[in-house]
Amino acid sequence: MVISTNDIKNGTVLDLDGQLWNVIWFQHHKPGKGNTVVRTKLKHVLSGKVVDKTFNSDTKVESAEVDRRDMQYLYQDGDNYIFMDEGTFEQLPIPAETVGDAKDFMLENQTATIALHEGNALYIDLPASVELKVTYTEPGLQGDRSTGGTKPATLETGREIQVPLFISEGETVKVDTRNGDYLGRISDK
Repeated sequence: MVISTNDIKNGTVLDLDGQLWNVIWFQHHKPGKGNTVVRTKLKHVLSGKVVDKTFNSDTKVESAEVDRRDMQYLYQDGDNYIFMDEGTFEQLPIPAETVGDAKDFMLENQTATIALHEGNALYIDLPASVELKVTYTEPGLQGDRSTGGTKPATLETGREIQVPLFISEGETVKVDTRNGDYLGRISDK
């Protein structure tokens, strides 16, 4: 499908010279002289490489047809992660390279959005934050310090993040899935 560069939005997948690129940032820019341009940051769907690319305004580019489906993560089988389409109950194995860092924030039976192109999984979109249990952390030591300190904590997925000193084992914390930052403690109800 051919679209104008004026129609580019975040999440649009472009087919440039047979390569699929996901638009992660764009800006329409009108320089003092000359025509308007569209500046973009493109992420290669397979390799994850990020490049800056500028298009002239109203240029035609090829857009890839991407089907985004909510799927439930079932389990890991060797190097594949098995997801199930919640509508058809069809199971789809997705290679570890495609799953990438998302594995650090996925629990079994959790729903994620899978982007598919011609039946192949391109990438996984998780919610902006998830709640995970702390399985191991050292006890926090109180001392004289001017700012809040942090310590490493291992989450139930195996990911290690930095948490405030008051967090203890067994507590549930909210974690940003984009960068792995601690966002807060979840109180038990």
